Amino acid sequence: MSDTSEPTMPFEPETDPRESGWTRRVALLLTGQAFSLLGSNIVQYALWWWIVLQERSGWSMLLATLFGVMPQSLVSIFGGSMADRYRRKPLIMLPDLIIAGVTVMLSFAFAHGWANLAILFVVLFIRSAGGGVQTPAIQSFIPDITPAGGLLRVNSIYGMINSANMLVAPAIAAVLINVMPLWSILLIDVTTAVIGVGFVALIRVPERRGETVASPTPVAGVAADNALVSGIRRAFADLKAGLVYTMRQPRLKGVVFGDALTCFVAVAPMNLTLLLMTREYDGLDLDLGFVNLTTASDKLAANELSWSAGMLLGGLIMSTIGVKVIRDNMRVSAYAIAAVGVTIVGLGLAPGLLAYLVINILCGVAWGMCAAPMRTVMQSESDPSMVGRVFGLDTTLATLGMPLGMLIFAPLADLIPIAWVFVASGLLALPVAWYVLGQARVR
Repeated sequence: MSDTSEPTMPFEPETDPRESGWTRRVALLLTGQAFSLLGSNIVQYALWWWIVLQERSGWSMLLATLFGVMPQSLVSIFGGSMADRYRRKPLIMLPDLIIAGVTVMLSFAFAHGWANLAILFVVLFIRSAGGGVQTPAIQSFIPDITPAGGLLRVNSIYGMINSANMLVAPAIAAVLINVMPLWSILLIDVTTAVIGVGFVALIRVPERRGETVASPTPVAGVAADNALVSGIRRAFADLKAGLVYTMRQPRLKGVVFGDALTCFVAVAPMNLTLLLMTREYDGLDLDLGFVNLTTASDKLAANELSWSAGMLLGGLIMSTIGVKVIRDNMRVSAYAIAAVGVTIVGLGLAPGLLAYLVINILCGVAWGMCAAPMRTVMQSESDPSMVGRVFGLDTTLATLGMPLGMLIFAPLADLIPIAWVFVASGLLALPVAWYVLGQARVR
């Protein structure tokens, strides 16, 4: 009697669908973000410089900071929830398109002489709010298209792109603002946003068996309310769920609160480096051979470029050597935070301008080696249905940390020698590093 049953196929272990073609997907995402970030940064610098040149007011700069920073922090509460509930690719593209549309209108206003400070603040608000949706979506999207083994390298390269933008964008903005009207500079952001969206649109997200990338969590009592109220309640319920989930995971809690505390004690004072340069090194020249730093603007540019170059070098180290030797990303984050603290103390105690610039490069390297391991921990150790909420919580706390720190350290800089502010800030970063290292030991 013949056997008519189906032949038994040999068992084949399931492979991660993200392994196939992941470098192409990542290349599309990072290329798109490189274009989008470059245009955004060029326009951001141009708008800030316009405010400085037109208003010459500390209050206008304070308001510009609030409108340019705070919305992202607040909207991230909702952005993290949205990254878990909806498709992440559209959440990356849609803010760019909205910001591009608003920027076109601002360009039209400048071209016809209608622009004023109030309109500018509204645009800064919308641009910042868009970042509150887009940032958690991008960070949540990276593990959707990247296998676990490639996360550290991708995060490091993404950090390098940000660092390179910080080097290139101010230089391009400085040239353009002298040769082009502001309305035409604004259209650069529109062009790069469309290019960035085009690259992201080409990405085909692999399906992952048994996982739902965006799975909503029901919230009791929400269905009976109107859409706006229910949406707000759901967002805050998701924020609470993300907070509870993060607090139950020692390593996630360590990187999220470590990131927030580092921003509070270290990022805010780093915004005072321009003030440190003008107070401590006024009238001191430095001949580097290839360039002679004599004017205040020369020294301020050297300050920005040295730190950004260090950031770029730190990202390069992490994306090449780091991916081969690092076994615990969280421990590396702790050591990098400690290095940030030590170098910030060094900035305050530097005996001269050359020493300051060398320490500033090392400070940038430390910063560049800090962010990528933190992101990798959040991406690889969060449940796929919670990763957006974890990043939303991280973005909210980290973004709030900077202005809150400025409220403390900026007034101190007018009461005590500014070098002491840097010493205090750097020393405060060391307990943060110890805290993150302690959480890394808990499994």
